[in-house]
Amino acid sequence: MLAVDFIARWRSADLTERAAAQSHFRDLCDLLGEEPPTTADPKGEWYAFEKGATKTTGGEGWADVWKRERFGWEYKSKGKDLRAAFAQLQRYAPALENPPLLIVCDLSRFEIHTNWTNTVSHTYEIGLEELADSRKLRWLKWAFTDPEQLKPGLTRQALTEQAAAEFARLAQRLRDRGHPSQSVAHFINRLVFCMFAEDVDLLPGKMFGRMLDGAARSPGEFEVLASSLFAAMRAGGRIGFERVDWFNGGLFDDDNALPLTREDIALIREAAGRDWAEIDPSIFGTLFERGLDPDKRSQLGAHYTDRDKIMLIVEPVIIRPWLAEWAATRAEIERLTRQAEIAGDLDRAGRRG
Repeated sequence: MLAVDFIARWRSADLTERAAAQSHFRDLCDLLGEEPPTTADPKGEWYAFEKGATKTTGGEGWADVWKRERFGWEYKSKGKDLRAAFAQLQRYAPALENPPLLIVCDLSRFEIHTNWTNTVSHTYEIGLEELADSRKLRWLKWAFTDPEQLKPGLTRQALTEQAAAEFARLAQRLRDRGHPSQSVAHFINRLVFCMFAEDVDLLPGKMFGRMLDGAARSPGEFEVLASSLFAAMRAGGRIGFERVDWFNGGLFDDDNALPLTREDIALIREAAGRDWAEIDPSIFGTLFERGLDPDKRSQLGAHYTDRDKIMLIVEPVIIRPWLAEWAATRAEIERLTRQAEIAGDLDRAGRRG
């Protein structure tokens, strides 16, 4: 099958997910010169449609397609929310042996989400009409044959180090203007926390970014604007018509903000453009020490422990015992449920007799 034929066939398709998924995937395999699961692996041991998976939140589900050490794949009907499909795949990922790629598709759009440990996640987006582009078609081919070609080059540690270096420059500029080290360290961590909060939607509507945009136009107003935001976060309140939740803890124990220059604000806006959901929270300790002591320029390593090393402790100490306890509890629930069903059947039989 040629790309133009695939595009023409699926451009007007308006089938449900269940009706279309396997037919669409088989056509895609034909386009890419790949064998479909039922041909390549009739027993479904390493490549299968409807791969059963236990969700991380409990319960059972099925990934629409799975290929070991390649991908988990989830379909949705045309126009449906692919974010929901991706979230579903993320819950299946551990039971699917954590494939390096999580792919979602609604028949007219493909999203290839990278899923390597300790690398910054990247999403490759392909529209149906873009399959005529050999470069984007190659992304799908690599998903089947060579996922490493899609692996992002930037690790979480490298991204965290870059962000820490940017804020170290800001901390030095503030100290050079005579601000006390303690105030600088506290203020820097407030800014960083706002970036994390915004990226996970704890600050609504990109509020922090919009505040920075306003301050960039009028740098002299930054201190007042930031102080208003910190005050709302300290006790819960409103910025204009938008509600801000109360943020517990001592980080926002007051609403003090430091004045910034146009250059300072530009530096923060650049840092805010990063994906802070991918930056390691260890940056808080690093930046606090750098804020206090300008000579601590190589402290990230002292605070940073990558996830793989953390999991060497967490998996046997916490996760494995918890899963064993849950398995025993689930078995007991199933036993009691069967007993109740048998008792109900006997009771109904007795009444009929």
